[in-house]
Amino acid sequence: MALRPNLQPDTHLLNVTDEAGKLDFRTIFGNDHPLELEIGSGKGTFLLAISEAKPQTNFIGIEWAREYALFAADRMRRRSRDNVRVVHGEASWWLRCHVPDNSLQALHIYFPDPWPKTRHHKRRLIQVPFIKDVHRILAPGGKLRLVTDHADYFAHMQAVLKEQTWLDLVEFDSPVPLAAGAPQGSIVGTNFERKYIAEGRTFNAAAAVKPGA
Repeated sequence: MALRPNLQPDTHLLNVTDEAGKLDFRTIFGNDHPLELEIGSGKGTFLLAISEAKPQTNFIGIEWAREYALFAADRMRRRSRDNVRVVHGEASWWLRCHVPDNSLQALHIYFPDPWPKTRHHKRRLIQVPFIKDVHRILAPGGKLRLVTDHADYFAHMQAVLKEQTWLDLVEFDSPVPLAAGAPQGSIVGTNFERKYIAEGRTFNAAAAVKPGA
């Protein structure tokens, strides 16, 4: 189901085959600006805000839901965000297949699916092998930022971050100035965040950096 009629996402939708392997983002964006990536971009609200706040940084947004990916890409086109590309795909595979070593200044993961049932916990994105791959793709000094409204998933995230040995835990800092009118309690300004604030949910955040900067 399209969220907007007459979408024209092609200029900002990044389609690559698995055979393309690791990508040269300098060619994709036409410059060598720093690169950040968001997993679970939804309608692109966070990408829109951070790409305006940091025009000299390039951004990739990965979204599993095709309708949202197309909408977000079209939204970037309409707002002339030439420093953003949107991917429709499965995030962990896309990172392993296409993102070169030491290439990201930041990885943003906000309100990922908590997979609350015990038998589904293995499907959670934040696992030790995933953090190992995050270490591979972050540049020295690059930061992983995590936010969730799900207390059990946050406890799981904390356990994973304590178990892994590649990243150093640091205090979470908001990556972008929040838009005027953002509801009280906002941390990153995503659509999910606004929805959850209206529902009275509380948020937990964590961050880690790759040593060596």
